[in-house]
Amino acid sequence: MRVIALVFTGGTISMRFDAAAGGAVPALAAEEILAAAKGIEEVATIRVEEFGRFPGPHMTVEREWALRNRLVDLVADPSIDGVVVTHGTDTIEESAYLATRSIGSDKPIVFTGAMRNASELSWDGPANLSDAVRVAASEDARGYGTLVVLNGRIFSALDVTKAHTHMLDAFESPGLGPVGVVDDGEVVFRRLLGPRTNILSPDRLAEPVDIVVAFSGADGRLVDASREAARGLVIAALGRGNVPQLMAAAIGRCVTAGLPVVVASRAPRGRVGQTYGYEGGGRHLAKMGAIFTGSRRPQQARIDLMLALGAGLSGGALHAVFDG
Repeated sequence: MRVIALVFTGGTISMRFDAAAGGAVPALAAEEILAAAKGIEEVATIRVEEFGRFPGPHMTVEREWALRNRLVDLVADPSIDGVVVTHGTDTIEESAYLATRSIGSDKPIVFTGAMRNASELSWDGPANLSDAVRVAASEDARGYGTLVVLNGRIFSALDVTKAHTHMLDAFESPGLGPVGVVDDGEVVFRRLLGPRTNILSPDRLAEPVDIVVAFSGADGRLVDASREAARGLVIAALGRGNVPQLMAAAIGRCVTAGLPVVVASRAPRGRVGQTYGYEGGGRHLAKMGAIFTGSRRPQQARIDLMLALGAGLSGGALHAVFDG
């Protein structure tokens, strides 16, 4: 029987309604959640670790990096065949993306969580946990990098995002779909991924790296503030990778000051590109020295920039991280 390490970090899957707080709060220990997922012991031998009981928004960069480092140790253990991580769904895509971009092991690392807490009749945590263990124990999951399993669907951490605030089917891979499903306990993969390249494994992440969102009429105040305090900046640009004129001028000041500026799009699907040559258009930003991210979402670009700067990359090597 395969051995799966089960790392509990908190999130809604660990919560119950608390009358004093007026809402759901972390309450369940790892063993209580595991006990609710009937039949897991028939799928794999489970080794439990409690990393913490953090709501998703409480996962700081330091905690995400500490979790990543623990995952590195676990997949390096020859006695462990795969890892499952329970995590708050608000930031699960970021922790999972960090893992898949910085851990090169072929062993499955599977993140899961819940959209409903244990006080609700429709608590989805036990089913999601059971599905995640099945995926982590599947030989077919090897080589996929980090996966996210929720609501019976298997997503690649490279393209999954939370697309709904509260529905059970909150997660999507826009324009691509899941890589597989868990169908009545059977793990079925139906989309192949290309080879993972350019894994970045620095000693630490460079921070802070900010995200500034473009909008109609946006000026340069927030961009200028990042120039004063941040190690790098991601622009969640309009459409194909365009920003208003005053924002473009501030981006130019950042580049001149030596601050790396990476351009992603606030649109959920598609790549950024240098289609438009007007002031603030993608071509104009690229000429100033901004880096374009391809199809990465802003939160993914931020993680890649923290990894790259943490590894000491600059110039052409930094640009190459975002190619493709």
